[in-house]
Amino acid sequence: MNVEKLQQIFAQSLEIDAIHVVDELTYNSIPEWDSVAHMALVAEIEDQFDVMLDTDDVLDMSSFAKAKEILAKYEIEFS
Repeated sequence: MNVEKLQQIFAQSLEIDAIHVVDELTYNSIPEWDSVAHMALVAEIEDQFDVMLDTDDVLDMSSFAKAKEILAKYEIEFS
């Protein structure tokens, strides 16, 4: 399922436990999610979901919930 896949991408990219990857997880809310980790996260999302995010989407990806919303624009389903 894509939600679990995205949770694992966040957990691995940010080097945190997957139980902490919830909709309320936001950029810079934890020390692990800084600008460098954000770019690694974006690269892994693009690789795993075979999409190319545009610059606005990269900048707008401010939370786990927002990441799902952005990926939905690229026809990735989260149900």
